[in-house]
Amino acid sequence: MSRLPIFNIKNSLDVGATSIPFDDPAIVNFLGDSDGQYISAKEALENSDIYSAVFQLSGDLATAYLTAGKRRWQKMIDAPSATTNKHSFWQAVFAQLLLGGEAFIYRWRNVNGIDVRWEYLRPSQVSAFLLNDGTGLTYNVTFDEPSIGVINNIPQNDMLHFRLLSKTGGMTGISPLKALTQEFNIKQSSNKLTLTALKQAIVSPGILKMSKGGLLNWKQKAARSKEFMRQAQASNNGPIVIDDLEDYRPLEIKSDVAKLLAQSDWTGTQIAKVFGIPNSYLNGQGDQQSSIDQIKGMYANALSRYMESVTSELSNKLSTTVTVNLRPALDPLQDGYASTLANLVKNGVIAHNQATFLLQETGYFPETLPDAEKSWLLSLKGGEQQNEDPDQGADRR
Repeated sequence: MSRLPIFNIKNSLDVGATSIPFDDPAIVNFLGDSDGQYISAKEALENSDIYSAVFQLSGDLATAYLTAGKRRWQKMIDAPSATTNKHSFWQAVFAQLLLGGEAFIYRWRNVNGIDVRWEYLRPSQVSAFLLNDGTGLTYNVTFDEPSIGVINNIPQNDMLHFRLLSKTGGMTGISPLKALTQEFNIKQSSNKLTLTALKQAIVSPGILKMSKGGLLNWKQKAARSKEFMRQAQASNNGPIVIDDLEDYRPLEIKSDVAKLLAQSDWTGTQIAKVFGIPNSYLNGQGDQQSSIDQIKGMYANALSRYMESVTSELSNKLSTTVTVNLRPALDPLQDGYASTLANLVKNGVIAHNQATFLLQETGYFPETLPDAEKSWLLSLKGGEQQNEDPDQGADRR
């Protein structure tokens, strides 16, 4: 079958029979060209806000629990790799999805066509092509193991291909980093400007004025300055004693530089917006307009959007229903879940034993939780002891 290349997901440079990934330092990184239209993942992760967003989102998405409708697929989802654990495997997949807009997993199968393990693939290892008749995709993969090498014409059912926003009808995904190109360049320029301004605005910690100092030459003045600094360091943050002939005044940062420093993290808001999460999840500060519940709700919506691209692909390729439970990521201690159940019991929606069962299912309560005491023990009043029978207390009265 003839194939048409999908140029947007060509991730390597073909030199003769050799395929060099774009992230190889031996070639010019096309993501960092002079036009500034792309940001490389390596550069992006050197930005603390992007690293924080990707690390937190990928970690929480990997913490969420995926449930497959068939037991054998549940086993694969829970133990997909032979080289790493479940959480690390899925966090790598989600991190790549967030950085590149798409991620790949190759399904290794036995002679009977049954999955035995899954392998995470870097985008630089994969080239995707559209079949000439448009009925599907096929993949060429360069494996790291020399004994395997390159496998061509891999059918799409053997590849789990997760995508975010697409301009090709869902065949490929767009990296969120592309939307941050201008902000990232501005951030770099802002950092350089801030450092330059600081160097120009703060050249010394203060000014030491000396009465009749004009009688001293520059060497004597420099020697007195060094002596003063040694005195300040030896004081261990205590008061510095000077005589009446000297006056020390500390310098302050210029107001325009202070404003520049205050605005130097504005790109954090843009990064949070691109990844669809509340800004408070990056800078640790909430806003006055949003409550904690609203912020958690916005973050839950973001996780749900990213997870949908994974559950849809898994359900399609595995021919089963794959659902997700985000509660482990959003409420790791499950206190919020317990509070919700308590309110349901209070309002008569569910019974006490049903709430206890649900909390045991999640591990909040142990399965060996002892039975509750008799109800009359819960209504003991003053003067009654727990080891007494209420009727006996009445006889004494």
